[in-house]
Amino acid sequence: MKNYVITGSIGHISKPIIEALVKASHNVSVISNNNENKTKIEALGAKALIGSVIDKHFIETCFKNADAVYLMIPPNWAVTDWMAYQKEVAHNYVNAIKLNNVKHVVQLSSIGAHLLNGAGPIDGLAYLETELEKLNTINVKILRPSYFYYNLFGMKDMIKHANIMGGNFGGEEKIALVHTSDIADVAQNHLLELSFTGHSVQYIASDERTSSEIAEVLSNAANKPNTPWIVFSDADALNGMKQSGLSDTIANGYMELGKSLRKGLLQADYWKNKPTYGKIKLEDFAKEFSAAYNN
Repeated sequence: MKNYVITGSIGHISKPIIEALVKASHNVSVISNNNENKTKIEALGAKALIGSVIDKHFIETCFKNADAVYLMIPPNWAVTDWMAYQKEVAHNYVNAIKLNNVKHVVQLSSIGAHLLNGAGPIDGLAYLETELEKLNTINVKILRPSYFYYNLFGMKDMIKHANIMGGNFGGEEKIALVHTSDIADVAQNHLLELSFTGHSVQYIASDERTSSEIAEVLSNAANKPNTPWIVFSDADALNGMKQSGLSDTIANGYMELGKSLRKGLLQADYWKNKPTYGKIKLEDFAKEFSAAYNN
């Protein structure tokens, strides 16, 4: 029996990890900033640790006696400086790992982290990677999943009201896509086995499709066939996100991410390294998209 600490509350990736570790009879503690999740976490058989990831002392306490931790930097849509927030969380994690002599870490990073900067919100994940690399006495498995299928749910209103799909990315290069359950499978296997040593990176994808293929499959699922994928300018994409209510720091971050993907920079290292492929293909996700579109 080992002691695990899971960040990310009971999100799409963290929840299956928690369930797998509890099923294997391990002690699992889950960090969440929402007190309403306490009962839900305990119902999974885990211990709820309610507090903020920007509370340095709280994180230090959470990591006490942990054999392994699963790290992800939770989104915070209220911040005015996204990178500063991510760096603060990264420092708190690394400090707690050193203070408590944690030996195994699985970090949820992202495709594009090899760039270190110029990929919007991924830059903060890359920063955490580099900070963990400085800890040469621990074992770190860095997971770099590709573009989340989940992000495509944001296309629903665009299809409904504008009869298009798109972003400031797309074109001939295939986009590597991934389902959160496929990420969870890889993460929980590493955490259960704890056989990784040193520092290593693993890419994860479920499918690889062009933007026009994505538009075809998802528009058919929405019963609006032949909806085209439009590549927007960076300025138009940025203005659209701001008009939808995103703050400047969030909108600029996503604009940078899309720009990097469009230019072929975001996936450059991915194509050089064989990823771990999951089982959920675009057509499988289309069923989820259809259900959400028609809800």
